[in-house]
Amino acid sequence: MSAIKRFFRWLFSPSARLSVIALLLIGLVLGAGAVVSTQVAVAMTGTNEFCGTACHSHAKFVYPEHKESLHYSNRTGVRATCSDCHVPHDYPAKLLYKAKAGIRDAFAEFGGVISTQEKFEQERWRMANHVWDEMRANNSANCRTCHVPSAMANQSSRAQRSHKRFFAGEKTCIDCHTGVAHKEPEEPSAPGDAAKPVEPAAAAPTASPAAQVESIKTTEAK
Repeated sequence: MSAIKRFFRWLFSPSARLSVIALLLIGLVLGAGAVVSTQVAVAMTGTNEFCGTACHSHAKFVYPEHKESLHYSNRTGVRATCSDCHVPHDYPAKLLYKAKAGIRDAFAEFGGVISTQEKFEQERWRMANHVWDEMRANNSANCRTCHVPSAMANQSSRAQRSHKRFFAGEKTCIDCHTGVAHKEPEEPSAPGDAAKPVEPAAAAPTASPAAQVESIKTTEAK
């Protein structure tokens, strides 16, 4: 205990050897190191590879869904990453969310909540609604980082009507676009019931980006 007491006494005692300038320089170096380290950590833990393979155990059956979506491959070549959609873009909200989500996901991983596809399909509806509720709460802020409704041109009459409701505050992006990056989950048949698991062999294949584009054009033309 005496060593600990001496350490804290030294830590909070005025310096008799270093000048104020030296202490300020040390503080600046330590602060800069902390900022750089934080940015490196955020960048390393924000890639698709980390989120889709290292962070979550459902990499084999969810990460491929994103690669088959229009957010990954499209005619414009603009690619949205996992963190683009799921993590706030501004500080300190980004750090707070990553810490909270990291702790939550770590407990889920250790508990094996979604360790198999069957378990994941049982939880898909609940988890999807959790994400959708987060997006509704911030008015789909992450969507609007890339998509600016007021700048959209050459839209169908249906899309224009939908975006008028967005500008009126009646709808937000996620209310209409729920299956743009992952397979649309099936709603349980009754409250409290889990969605029917989808076996790997029986799962419907995800349409290619080109087929999704044609499907969207057909829907908007109606």
